[in-house]
Amino acid sequence: MKGRSILIGLSWAFLALLVIFAIFGPLRHGVIDSVGMKFEPPSAKFWLGTDEYGRDVFGRLAFGARMSLLLGVAVQVVAIGVGLVVGTAAGYGARWLNTLLMRFTDAMFAFPDILLAILIMSILRGSKLSLFTGMPEIMAATLPVFAALAVVGWPTMARLVRNQVLSLKEQEYVTASRALGAGHWHVVNRHILPHLLGLISAVAMVGMAMVILAEGALSFLGIGVPPPWPSWGSMINDARSYMSSNPEMLFWPCLILSLTILALNFVGDAMRDRFDPKRASRG
Repeated sequence: MKGRSILIGLSWAFLALLVIFAIFGPLRHGVIDSVGMKFEPPSAKFWLGTDEYGRDVFGRLAFGARMSLLLGVAVQVVAIGVGLVVGTAAGYGARWLNTLLMRFTDAMFAFPDILLAILIMSILRGSKLSLFTGMPEIMAATLPVFAALAVVGWPTMARLVRNQVLSLKEQEYVTASRALGAGHWHVVNRHILPHLLGLISAVAMVGMAMVILAEGALSFLGIGVPPPWPSWGSMINDARSYMSSNPEMLFWPCLILSLTILALNFVGDAMRDRFDPKRASRG
């Protein structure tokens, strides 16, 4: 138990450092432009050296952290919002509404997440939508990735919320509130949603890890964040060609991606144990 607490504490510390790294680390001139000779070794100027184009590896890792964290948070905000609406309506509403919404959610589960994300990104990038007009370059480049991951991310949250609402609406305090004449909105807003927020925030941490991993996989395949903007997945893909001559090019993005996924999962599991009474009682 003590060892697990240490791991959770280290995970929180790593995530805090990662946020600082993402905010203060990237410098545009060293992220997408050549600032030195290719494959320079680590030095006072380039802490982790340069890549095959003479770009600062440290800055690109930091910019990749910024991209991953922003996408992870944004996707989880959408997943929580849609999941709360759909799950609460299904769990608290009439039986026909529950059936309708859950069948639609099941239909979303029928599509493999990565394949559906690839399809959505292909549609968005292949269309001439006015939505992209006038946007900053980096926002227009990442919007298809965000949209694709948000669409495939909400069904899991919706099913979780629906199951929790079905359990909560049978509790005595909910029954007493309704007997006293409280309306549906009052019951949901005052007695159901507050009991969901802790567990949802815990699940969102694990969901954020999955989003970051999915974004890395898409970028590794060459269909995620487009160049010249760096992503951990694209950095791993680019470094494969230099595994023998410059293995450190592959080591750093793999290391930071792995540590981020592990840290988010450790923190998410710890929060879920705290806010889920059933898991806590089993522990």
